[in-house]
Amino acid sequence: MKNPMFWVLLTGMTILLIQQGLPVHSQGESQTDSKVMDNITVRQGENVFLRCAQGDIVTHTAWLNRSSILYAGEDKWSVDPRVSLVTLNQEEFTIKIEDVDMTDEGPYICAVQTSSRPRTTSVHILVQVPPTIINLSKDIVVNEGSNVTLMCQASGKPEPSLTWKLLSPSVDLVSEDEYLDIPSISRQRAGTYECTAINDIATDVQTVEITVNYAPSVSEGRDVGVTLGQRGVLECEVDAVPKPDFEWYRDERRIFNGLDGMEIEDAGQLSKLTFLNISEADYGNYTCIAINKLGSSNASFVLYEVIEPTSSTLVQGLVGGPLMAEGSTNVLLLTSSVLEKTTSETFALPAGPGAVQDGNSGSMGTHVHTYTCLLLVTLLPFLLKF
Repeated sequence: MKNPMFWVLLTGMTILLIQQGLPVHSQGESQTDSKVMDNITVRQGENVFLRCAQGDIVTHTAWLNRSSILYAGEDKWSVDPRVSLVTLNQEEFTIKIEDVDMTDEGPYICAVQTSSRPRTTSVHILVQVPPTIINLSKDIVVNEGSNVTLMCQASGKPEPSLTWKLLSPSVDLVSEDEYLDIPSISRQRAGTYECTAINDIATDVQTVEITVNYAPSVSEGRDVGVTLGQRGVLECEVDAVPKPDFEWYRDERRIFNGLDGMEIEDAGQLSKLTFLNISEADYGNYTCIAINKLGSSNASFVLYEVIEPTSSTLVQGLVGGPLMAEGSTNVLLLTSSVLEKTTSETFALPAGPGAVQDGNSGSMGTHVHTYTCLLLVTLLPFLLKF
């Protein structure tokens, strides 16, 4: 390297002037050209090129960063593998810095010794960093009524703004701060909370899950009617967190799964008591109790008998009385009785060809009514077979 004293003096002055925040000159304002370029803004992870115009007859040239020399002509002084020489000729001296990070932000100086006088060109690199959430509250489980505070902290450049919102279920609850305070939390405000950090570069999003515990609340019991010998089910539905345990009772006696022809099936917030073959002894009052660590709740049910309609009860409904309660035999008795009565009273003919019928008993309307009743009673046993 030619004239090593030049590099020693240049480096010493550059370090001193940069630390003082003054413009860079090597010998004085009248003897040194000094140029300040516009700032270079680059995103973290990108590459940046630093260009310096040469001109005239250049004897020495160098790129400096803060207190160190990156390149002196073609000689690389920096040990950073990301720094490399791109162009060095009479017109241009350009170096490249790859994968720029925050540590690369700051002032850079190109120092050139020409045949006439020294010249410096300074530029400031600004590194933009996308936001990153660096500190976030963990998923939490609390009891209803507790006070909750969520925290979300993020880094980035420019400094990111932060917002909180409840995703599911959707509730109008938003905070534009790194802290979200929820006083006396209710079960309606349990769910997934989203923290968003955003700046001009990008956005980072992370979530926190809040679980709110509360005591069980059993829905009102629904009575069920079942026919003897059939299958019956009582259902007990509850709202509770955490998931409750269920107990079933017949009056004061607890029911256990698999005993007395009854099965108990629990699935989350629902419990079913199933009767495989209803007997007379099964009808009565039942109670479902749901229990978790915060409390309990119960509901009562009535299992009652439903009588299916038979041929006897159907005839009772048609005739309007209990004549048919004994079964099909009475159907025949009823038919023959009615037929006999109708034949003897309604179809009596006059005594002789010249006899005159009584106006009350011999009218056409009476005969029509009589024939209709006779037809209905005669066909009734056949209809009951279907």
